[in-house]
Amino acid sequence: MSELVEVNNLTKFYDKKKLALDHMNLTIPRGRIIGLLGPNGSGKTTLIKLINGLLVPTEGEILINGKRPGPESKGCISYLPERTYFQNSMKVSELISFFADFYQDFRPERARQMLANLRISEDARLKTLSKGTKEKVQLIMVMSREAQLYILDEPIAGVDPAARDYILRTIISNYSERSSVLISTHLITDIEQVLDEVVFIRDGRVLLQDSVEHIRESRGKSVDAFFREVFAC
Repeated sequence: MSELVEVNNLTKFYDKKKLALDHMNLTIPRGRIIGLLGPNGSGKTTLIKLINGLLVPTEGEILINGKRPGPESKGCISYLPERTYFQNSMKVSELISFFADFYQDFRPERARQMLANLRISEDARLKTLSKGTKEKVQLIMVMSREAQLYILDEPIAGVDPAARDYILRTIISNYSERSSVLISTHLITDIEQVLDEVVFIRDGRVLLQDSVEHIRESRGKSVDAFFREVFAC
């Protein structure tokens, strides 16, 4: 099966009046880095939570490796939420032990190497770290798994520009040809260099799914410029 994720006629109401996803159809192939792009309120976070099994669809279905979200799919998805969720009292070394105990595919040596590259001490407690450094630690934990699907919600929003290139290299170098990365971001210019495809969504529907190369060739402009054109007020 080439499609890692299939989204079929997916609809989500939060109440009778608030429609978040409107009969969405989407496929995520293997071996791709895909940008999930859209304005605030377009449905990006809802889609991510549905794929992760954190929400239940109102209609339609999501298939991950041909199966609906559940314990098996959660075992092959490595998810980076927009907000840091680790306990401030924990040490970085305790996070490594926690992830190693919880996920069979977690690679502690990979995490330690990335922490060393960013000069983040394993003995540091999270409460002593800056917001940006905490987000780096969280990304390192997520990318140190050998998952099939990495879902990253705003992975570089809280980090300084000097660290962004390293984080992007980390994303590229820590997934295999059988896995994919789905990145939701507003910082298109910064992330565009690593993307293979983009998905534009608005009002809970997919407007476009295309390769970055085809957009540049057919539109004669960057993905960021094309995005601004499509979603101009």
